[in-house]
Amino acid sequence: MTEGQPRRPTELALERLARECEITPFKSSGPGGQKKNKTESSVRVKHLPSGITRIATESRSQLRNRETALERVWLELRRRAHRPKPRVATRPSASVKERRSAAKRRASEKKRTRRAPLEE
Repeated sequence: MTEGQPRRPTELALERLARECEITPFKSSGPGGQKKNKTESSVRVKHLPSGITRIATESRSQLRNRETALERVWLELRRRAHRPKPRVATRPSASVKERRSAAKRRASEKKRTRRAPLEE
């Protein structure tokens, strides 16, 4: 996320988003026993305009899972809408060029001292 943007959606934003979504409760699978097998506490949210689908099965509360899935859809919409700033190519300044060549000279001098002496 960039500066100045909320990390979590507001209640109003989630309500608006819910109007654009198809929200389906379902029974989830996996560990959890009878409670998990009997209740439809998991939620699948499909954003109809974009086709994004997100699910939430973490909580035993359908309401909490609904909110979590809506937040996930909201985050995905935000991620897809984000356009990174184009990079502006710059040239290195004269001082940077000089520092770079000085570092290369030092490195080459160090390597030169490691060589075996020439035998005549």
